Amino acid sequence: MNATWEKFGWPQTAVAEFPHWVVLARPAQPTLGSLVLAARSEATAFGDLPAEAHAELKAATTAIERALGLAVGYARLNYLMLMMVDPHVHFHVIPRYEGTREWNGRTFTDHGWPKVPDLGQAVTPDDADLEALVAWLKGHFA
Repeated sequence: MNATWEKFGWPQTAVAEFPHWVVLARPAQPTLGSLVLAARSEATAFGDLPAEAHAELKAATTAIERALGLAVGYARLNYLMLMMVDPHVHFHVIPRYEGTREWNGRTFTDHGWPKVPDLGQAVTPDDADLEALVAWLKGHFA
């Protein structure tokens, strides 16, 4: 675990785990199903990850794309490696879609569609809703 994992709520937000990566539900949801794919490493540069972590991205991204396809029915999926505030290697995984998605009585709009995702426009679930979102997403990774 590193500070970036902690910032995104690990272990409560963990939806899937791999030997070199962990998948977390993003506490602020710019679109329904937004995730963080974080390296199990202290590395702060993508190129500093071991070769095995790079190879494992195939399995991790395949699982993410399958799970979010089932859960959200996205049109596109954006992997954003920003690492400006949170320095450890991680991607923000943002499902993109036109219009809205409904979940648990809440509406999630992709405010940036069809351009760059608007990370500033996000639904921030309370603790109970975030716990329910994590459980719902975990079910799609099974």
